[in-house]
Formats: sequence, structure tokens, C-alpha cells
Amino acid sequence: MPAVTADPLALPRLPRLPEGETDWRRVAKVVTAQRHLEGEGFQVRRPFPGPDLALADPFLLLDHMGAVEYAPGEAKGTPWHPHRGFETVTYIIDGAFQHQDTSGGGGLIADGATQWMTAASGIQHIEQPPPELVAKGGLFHGVQLWVNLPRSQKWVPPRYQDIEARDVKLVAADDGSSLVRVIAGSVAGYDGPGVTYTPINYLHATVAPGARLALPWPRDFNALVYVLSGRGTAGVEEIALDEGQMAAFGGSHHKGTGDGLLLRAAGVQPQASANGWEILVLGGLPLREPVARYGPFVMNTREEIVQAFEDFQAGRMGTIPAERVPHLSSADEPLE
Repeated sequence: MPAVTADPLALPRLPRLPEGETDWRRVAKVVTAQRHLEGEGFQVRRPFPGPDLALADPFLLLDHMGAVEYAPGEAKGTPWHPHRGFETVTYIIDGAFQHQDTSGGGGLIADGATQWMTAASGIQHIEQPPPELVAKGGLFHGVQLWVNLPRSQKWVPPRYQDIEARDVKLVAADDGSSLVRVIAGSVAGYDGPGVTYTPINYLHATVAPGARLALPWPRDFNALVYVLSGRGTAGVEEIALDEGQMAAFGGSHHKGTGDGLLLRAAGVQPQASANGWEILVLGGLPLREPVARYGPFVMNTREEIVQAFEDFQAGRMGTIPAERVPHLSSADEPLE
């Protein structure tokens, strides 16, 4: 890990933020992800939702899958299921996941690629490990993020974005020590390929052991940092943050010329994180709208949730395609 790597010294660099003039965000809360079983029985670590869901707005859920080395036959996925009212963003760091939906879309997400599914007005889909991973086993590591849609856009038609690993914008820290992958949003004018309805930033950074990463941050965005692997600290107060933990930063105090997030990797990392501290950095413009959620549906009112169930049961979220039977050659056909 990670799948997308580059020499930071050869990349464009983030600007150095002036220490005295930057309004450094402070950590408001640290959350340790809880373990859950999803789909057909694969384990995820989930830092939110929780009691402080408002801190994550406009994000609804973050599932950390792996890193895990599957034995043959162990890899599992999800059965067919519907969604309405939000977007699912699946980022595969190592290994692969395949997707199919009732609109005929889908494909393989692998090794640093992202699939951005806007469920919006409603769709059904299935997510499964590819047959080779099931048969042979292997390394798998990824995350799925749910991004809420504003009330005005919950009924737009479903759409997809397949973001290949090569499409992600790569930039270096101001000192050239660390690698930042911009999947969506914009950092210091460097734009990621993801097209969003809700204004957000979605970054994956590898912070070199002992290095400091300072990120300029939009003043009206919230800010979350989740640790994929390794250890480090968040904020000028240097709050310890280990694998499976998330720091939620407080809002801007509007004192400086700009906002910043300050992150430091520990000088000594676990063996699995020898290349550095692996973190997701998320932020977005809070919607501050009512949230009614039940299972796979996220709307604004209870009545809309009831309508979603009725529409799903009435077949208005697509039809699951029939299973395709492999063609038999004449030599394989059974004898009568």
C-alpha cells in the first residue's frame, strides 16, 4: 500500500503556509471506528455515523474495508440492494471490487481507482470481489464514503464516474516529503477529477515518517482526518491519532488570512506503514438540512423514506437482471 505512488520531489508542491497568519484548525473530537459486519459478512471499521453525525455533515458514512489478506474462498461482497438520496464513493487502494447495477452500468474498481455512484432518485446495485480474488485470495483494502445530496438534488437521475488511478491529481507537501492524492475537490488550486453535487474535498495522503503536512483548507468546510494505517498527530496541539481513529476539527476562528490543517507523522511507524502515515482527509460544505435515514435510503422526511420503500417494492428502482448461464460447447453438453 498504497496503489498510487510517485516521487514527491518530482511533483508540484503545496504552498508553505505562514505560521503566524494561518488560522490552524483545532481538533474538536477523536473517534475510534467501531467494527461492523456488512453485506455477506465482511468486516468494516466505521468511524461514523455516530452520536456526533453533525460533525461529519455533508458525509453520512465511512466504511474502512481491510487491509486484509484473504485466504482462498474468504472474500465476500454485498447482495443486490437499493439506494436513494445520496452518493456512494468507493475507493480501492489495493485489490479489486466489481460492481453491477440495474441501469446496466458497472465495472471493475482496482488498485487506486474510485467509482462514484450518484444513487439520487434511486437505483439497485451489487458489489462483489472478482472471481480471481475469491478463488485465490489476496490483499484487499478500500473505503466507501457516503456523501449526502441537498434536498434540491435528491431526485436527479443516477450517474457514474469511473476515476482511474492515473486520473487522480498528485501533489507534494511544501517540503517535498509527502504525497497527497486529490480525488475530488481542490487544494491550493490543485483540482481532483471527481465531479460533485455537494462541495467537498476528498484526499488520500502518505505523510513521510517524521514529516509535517500543512494543508490549506476552505474556511466554510468542515474537516475530518481518518487513519488508514500508521500513527501520527493532528492539529497544532498534536493529538495522537492511530489506525482506525478519526479526528474531527472544529470550525474556523476567522483570525488569520486563511485556514489550515496541520498533521504530523510519527518518526517511527509500524512495519506495515514503513512508507509513512496513510490518512484520508475529508471536508465539505455542511448542508444543515433535516436527515431522515433508514437502511439504504437517506432523505429529508419520514414520508420520503416511506415513499422510497414503496417505490422499491413496486419496482421503480430498476429490475435485477437475470443470471446469465455460461454457454456450453457441444463437447460439454450432457448426454441424454
